[in-house]
Amino acid sequence: MPKLQGECWVITDTAAGNQRQALALAELLGLPVRHLILEPRRPWSWLAPRLMLGGRPALPAAQRELFSPPWPSVAIGCGRAAALFTRLLRPLSGGRCYTVQILDPRMDPAHWDLVIAPRHDRVHGTNVVRLLGSLNPIDDTWLADGRASCPSFADLPRPRVGVLLGGPRQGIALDAAYARELLTHLLDAREREGGSLLVLASRRTPAAVIGIFRDALKEMPGLVWADRSDGANPYPGVLGWADRLLVTPDSVNMLSEACATGCPVQTFVNAPLPAKLERFHQALREAGLLQRFGEPPWAGRAPPLRETTAIAGTLRERIRAAQMGRS
Repeated sequence: MPKLQGECWVITDTAAGNQRQALALAELLGLPVRHLILEPRRPWSWLAPRLMLGGRPALPAAQRELFSPPWPSVAIGCGRAAALFTRLLRPLSGGRCYTVQILDPRMDPAHWDLVIAPRHDRVHGTNVVRLLGSLNPIDDTWLADGRASCPSFADLPRPRVGVLLGGPRQGIALDAAYARELLTHLLDAREREGGSLLVLASRRTPAAVIGIFRDALKEMPGLVWADRSDGANPYPGVLGWADRLLVTPDSVNMLSEACATGCPVQTFVNAPLPAKLERFHQALREAGLLQRFGEPPWAGRAPPLRETTAIAGTLRERIRAAQMGRS
């Protein structure tokens, strides 16, 4: 079977979740990958990806040389800002760049060759591939590498409970009150079961929330990690060694990656979720992948949520067909 031709551009903003999804997919295509972090200026940033007028002037002067020919054979974007540039590449390349947009572009998917969107976004079209969670690199090899990167976690008392903290978003107040309530439940569970707590904050986690966990857990086995001042990010090690994961309800990416590990995953919800996010939670629960904190554990466990490899295979076939059709 012929290999894909050319270069793949990955286009994102600075959001770690967007970068992670696009790079995870691109790395499975077998093409040289170039990652462009592009941030459109106003008014393009307000209206992306609808406003295309001007093309490269949408970028600050320092970034314009990044977005210039020779154009790639494949472009994968993730996020609304990136959708402007993946959309532009189709006419700029004379239709020779196969354009892929991850997440809902908030306009007709026909402007791209392929749109990959989670089911809860309710995007439809003949060129739309829908998935349950989000794209990520997690598989057995990734988890084994994570365990190897943090060998000391093997000595922690079990159950090792990984706690992944996100941050507030519209409709979700992940604040100090939430942190105290969650912490009370975690400490009650540890009192019954023993074990250790491995707490990881994200860029969006409020400092007050991190402080509450640091103060409460400083004498207990495990860790609280917030940023590089705490050392190298142990995220792969936590996912690799955890016997159970507790994930705050705000992040589709964190929940998807937790569900990719194969260990039991719970979330703590203390208020109604926004409708779209509730649809995602409900889909995970119906698939046997997610429980509310405090529910009795399931007797069985669903297979890990690993969709990226299959979607990359679909994408490779579509790109190959497009390249053969042009030749």
